[in-house]
This record gives sequence, structure tokens and C-alpha cells, in this order.
Amino acid sequence: MDQLASFIAKTKKRSTHFIGYPGAVDFDYSELFELFKYSLNNVGDPFVDSHTDMHTRNFEREALSFYADLFNAPKDNWWGYVTTGGTEGNLYSLYLARELYPNGMVYYSESTHYSVQKNIHLLGMESIVIRARDNGEMDYDDLRETMQFHRQQPAIILANIGTTMTEAKDNITEIRSILKKFAIKQHYIHCDAALAGPYLALMGRGGFDFSQGADSIAFSGHKFIGSPVPFGVVLVKKSHKDRIGRSIPYIGNLDTTITGSRNAITPVFLWYAIKKMGRDGMLQRAMDALDTAAYAVEQLRAIGVEAWRNENALTVVFPQPSEKICHKWQLATDGAISHLICMPGVTRGHIDAFIKDLGNEPAQLLSQIRPIDFVLN
Repeated sequence: MDQLASFIAKTKKRSTHFIGYPGAVDFDYSELFELFKYSLNNVGDPFVDSHTDMHTRNFEREALSFYADLFNAPKDNWWGYVTTGGTEGNLYSLYLARELYPNGMVYYSESTHYSVQKNIHLLGMESIVIRARDNGEMDYDDLRETMQFHRQQPAIILANIGTTMTEAKDNITEIRSILKKFAIKQHYIHCDAALAGPYLALMGRGGFDFSQGADSIAFSGHKFIGSPVPFGVVLVKKSHKDRIGRSIPYIGNLDTTITGSRNAITPVFLWYAIKKMGRDGMLQRAMDALDTAAYAVEQLRAIGVEAWRNENALTVVFPQPSEKICHKWQLATDGAISHLICMPGVTRGHIDAFIKDLGNEPAQLLSQIRPIDFVLN
């Protein structure tokens, strides 16, 4: 038990310096602790009740309906479920796309989350990596040139609505115009909206939802909403899902998900957050976080660090500081850049403390944090 107590104490301490990865830290689900006394399982399709009552499908369906409405899903043609996280959501969507277009070509940018390449390999799909622009967004010129040579194949596009390192958003309108240019009528567009999707939609600044041409959308629940365990949501067109479902007598349900047994607590987390905050509360949550991100850019620039962020991004990018700073503040780093993410729960106080530590770097180290070629507000 000493080992457990030591781990808990360390985790509590380190959580005060957790600004490099996307996970809201201001959640409180203590009112739900009673549920941990029971064995609950949402095995199978959330829209089909099973032989037992030990599930939370009613909460899951209500939460899914909230996001289906938020993402303008077709009223009578949507389906989804609460997943283990963004990776499963992307896997499920690619699986549907493969079943629709077995000989389809997957296009995704080099800034795409690392799990996508693994998912494509697992599914045995053909794919081509598209170059990314300096800010992390897909290079549409490269997509156009590449797609021209494969126009005889159905196109499966994986669009990023917030890339891992820079939170860049791929432009669905631009992607659709390329598909139209080459008359590729057989196509599937999946939006990986792990971090940015929920709050962009709340702000009315999506441009990536079902009404804009998406066939499926996946996002993470533990990021913007926050949770002690990872989970996610995937929403798809029901007509696509119906291609793969099959009845399983043992559970009295349909096998339409990736996993068999599914977490029944995380759907209640999501439902509880929606009920507690409401749409207006979530919107304010987003605006507060974006305000903190703008403050972080301002304060970093004030000490000579050329920080920047993409439009409507919580992610603040800057040249990599010392290893000591990266370790203390648990900064994500890729190549010559690092980032911090102003998730809900990250305050101006956190930013001020980080800036103070960065300002105390030896002069020779701070001078290595050089300006970069592009800076966005």
C-alpha cells in the first residue's frame, strides 16, 4: 500500500505541471462514484437493448443524440457509439469505408495522428501520405496531383480537424472541390476531430460536419470534456453502418462495434457533463480556453519566444526549450518544436509559472529558441 500511496502523491504533484498534452483537468465525477459498485457492460449496439439491465445504453443514446445534433447529422440516417478513444473511432470509420469501397485509396497527411497508419495496416488498405504545410494543414496541391494519378479508384479521405502537434484543420470544402474536379463520385470523408471538433462545432466554426460532406466523425471525450479514463465517440451515417451489422443471439444484440464488451461508465461521464454544463456552458468553456491560449502566445512573445497558434486553436507552438523545461512541464515535442495546450483547467497561473521557468533558462539556451518562418495569431 505504500507503493500506491507514493504513486498517488506523485500523480497529484505532477498534475500541476501537465500542460503539454490534450486532456481537460477540471472535471468532477464524484457524484457518479456509486456506479463503481456494480458490473455494468454496454456490449453490442447502443441502440438495441440486451437481455440484461446492467447497462447504460439510455445515457449513451442521449449523449450521442446531443453530438449528432451538434454535428448536423442527417436526422434519420445517423448512428454511433462511445469508443475507447480516438484511435478506435478512426479504426471504425476506416473499416466502414473499406466495406463500402474495398479497392479504395486512403489519403492522409503526414501530420495525421500516428494511429491512422496502424489502422490502415490492420485493415489492409492501400494508402498514400500527402505532404503537410508548415502549419500542419494538408497540402492541397499535393493532394490534387496525387489524386489525379489514382482517379480511377474510390477516394477515402482522412481529414484532420486539429492535428496532433499544431492543431491544424484540413479544409473539407477544398477537399470536396478536388474530388469534384476529377469526377470521383465514389468517395468517403472521415474527420478525425479528436480535440478540436466538439468546441469548434459549439462555436459555429466547424466547416467539417455531416452537412459539409463528412461521412463519419470521431472525437475524444477525455480531451475537451475531461475524464479520469480515455474514451471517445464515433458518429457515422447509419446507412454505412448497416452494411456490417450481424445479430448475436448470446447477447441478444447486434455486433456493430469494434470491441465486444464496452465501458458503460464513460457514456455516463459524457451524459453527466452535457447535463451539468449544457450547450451554453460548454461554449463558455471553449471561449475561456481559447482566451488562455491567446494569453500564452502573448506572454511567450513578451520574453522573446516566437510562439504561435493556428486559428481557433488551444495548442500553442514554440521552438523546443531545454530538456529540463520539457520534463517539468510534460511538453510534447516533435523535431524542433514543442507545444503546450490550454485545455479547460489550464489557467493563466499555469502559464505565468511556465513563463517564469522559461525566463530563468540560461541565456545561451533561451537564445536558441529562435523565431520560425511563420507566425499565426
